[in-house]
Amino acid sequence: MIPALRTAFNASWTEAKFHDLVRRLETRTGAPLGFPISETPCFFPQSLMRQLASTGLELVHQILDNPDAMAAADKAVPDRFRGPGAEALPTFLQVDFGLVRADDGSIQPKLVELQAFASLYGFQLEMARAYCEAFGLPSSLSVYLDGLDAPSYHALIKDAIVGNNDPHEVVLMEIEPRKQKTWPDFVVTEQMWGVRAIDVSEVHREGRRLYYRRDGKATEIKRVYNRVIPDELERKRIQLPFGYGDDLDVEWAGHPAWYFRISKFSIPFLRHASVPETRFLDGIESLPVDRDRYLLKPLFSFAGGGIIFAPTDAQIAAIPMSERKDYILQERINFTPVIETPEGPAQAEIRIMYVRSGSELRPVLPLLRMGRGKMMGVDHNKGLRWVGASAGLMAD
Repeated sequence: MIPALRTAFNASWTEAKFHDLVRRLETRTGAPLGFPISETPCFFPQSLMRQLASTGLELVHQILDNPDAMAAADKAVPDRFRGPGAEALPTFLQVDFGLVRADDGSIQPKLVELQAFASLYGFQLEMARAYCEAFGLPSSLSVYLDGLDAPSYHALIKDAIVGNNDPHEVVLMEIEPRKQKTWPDFVVTEQMWGVRAIDVSEVHREGRRLYYRRDGKATEIKRVYNRVIPDELERKRIQLPFGYGDDLDVEWAGHPAWYFRISKFSIPFLRHASVPETRFLDGIESLPVDRDRYLLKPLFSFAGGGIIFAPTDAQIAAIPMSERKDYILQERINFTPVIETPEGPAQAEIRIMYVRSGSELRPVLPLLRMGRGKMMGVDHNKGLRWVGASAGLMAD
């Protein structure tokens, strides 16, 4: 994307430098990484990142500022995940874009997904730093958006996660956190902000208060940095020691109700050049003939689970009419491979990560995934190199 940087990086790349990158990340997180790291970061002009960040905010506000869309979104929240503790506005939000080359040769963003849920605010920063150190990249490259720097980023994320509380009284709540692929981020979160990851089973309740044991001592939980994915909670039929609807003396950073309110459910309400044609399955009277151009997606699965490419009549007919409201049919985006690598051009999916500051959502970091398969996930890129998780480094 920045030819001079791309060419110089490819020419100076060595296997030893890549192993140094992985070693640095594993040393900082104290464990082997559970997902592939790309052999390269991605170099982007600041102007493109500003365009993506601005577009993401425009899309989100089409939902937040639309009473009809928000009323529909509220109805989509299952009863189990409703509660008095939900924030009035989302604390964390992610908007994912693919890059497509337009007829005039310009690179245009296309929306892939959006989700009001936390992302890798710790690990993503460490990965960008590790790329710069391992490959000796120019110090002028930036990873921060919206005018942030290292101190202001750290302060903003701390305020979002910890608030005005003692970090020991804030927990990163997850299902079996050590078994999650996101465990490296949990480690870095504790290193940076003092907030420890705990399993939901470690929580116990006394009246309106929640507790966990920290270093052998019963410690009150005053704020929950929620990383429990509702889809996983439902699939595993996990019973929590509290209810999301309970009146508790607990603050939430990322209440699960927002996981449903801004999600794939939101996309049919959006009107923007970056948004592919998207319709709820139960509202389609005549299915398109050219199915190769479409994806069938369940609304509330995570990480691409359950997506069907070019769905057939039989696959659609297998979904009961009563469940079709929980699916969308979406025009497929054909990403343009724009990252030149020694093993051929690769596609890039860019996540703009947002955090609420007061009443505003601020873009803070880009998160990158590279691939050459049908999707960016590991299963679609097995056996390939120069793909996987990456960092977006920006230059003017």
